[in-house]
Amino acid sequence: MQEYKKEFIDFMVASDVLKFGEFTLKSGRKSPFFMNAGAYITGNQLHKLGIYYARAIHDTFGLDFDVVFGPAYKGIPLSVVTCIALQELYDKEARYCSNRKEAKDHGDAGILLGSPLEDGMRVVMVEDVTTSGKSIDETYPLITGVAQIDVVGLIVSLNRMEVGPSGTMCAIDEVSEKYGFPTDAIVDMSEVIEYLYNHERQGRVVIDDMIKAALDKYYAQYGVPGSPVLA
Repeated sequence: MQEYKKEFIDFMVASDVLKFGEFTLKSGRKSPFFMNAGAYITGNQLHKLGIYYARAIHDTFGLDFDVVFGPAYKGIPLSVVTCIALQELYDKEARYCSNRKEAKDHGDAGILLGSPLEDGMRVVMVEDVTTSGKSIDETYPLITGVAQIDVVGLIVSLNRMEVGPSGTMCAIDEVSEKYGFPTDAIVDMSEVIEYLYNHERQGRVVIDDMIKAALDKYYAQYGVPGSPVLA
């Protein structure tokens, strides 16, 4: 595992973004873990977050793109901090773009925030986590309807590695198969479990035997068959 992935896992835990316990997800599933990117609230946290996204984009897709697009609402700050980090790390001048939930009919009118989208632009999408692909289902037709753009790929911070609506593959892979662009994550749950299980981080064991048993049970029910998280 690359060092920055380990650092990112520690960062999620220290920022209280990745939690373990008992949580009810929007889908109704009872999950032993929860990831909330809305808990990144300080300037230092957001600066670091942008750097992790920028590094993942660089390593996965390279730098041949024009725009970083983040679906509303959590994707808005993600796209902004990622563009700042791309400039800082790689001297890459990318534009940010996000959508509004409702089109604005005055002033800076339209459905988009930030950079306009134009024919021929190459776009990288950023999200916090993809559990059902719903936000991509809403925004992909929107941005491809505005202009003839090329979506280079999608990066999320955490791949939960559980089955999506199809019941046969994880949601992030469903997005890739449905829309024909690659998808990836800064880290996935198999890496998180490997790194944290029975290892003390910041003075405590985050995933002990009890949490690990709950994770194993969860993935036995909702994991993708053959996934590394079930190994």
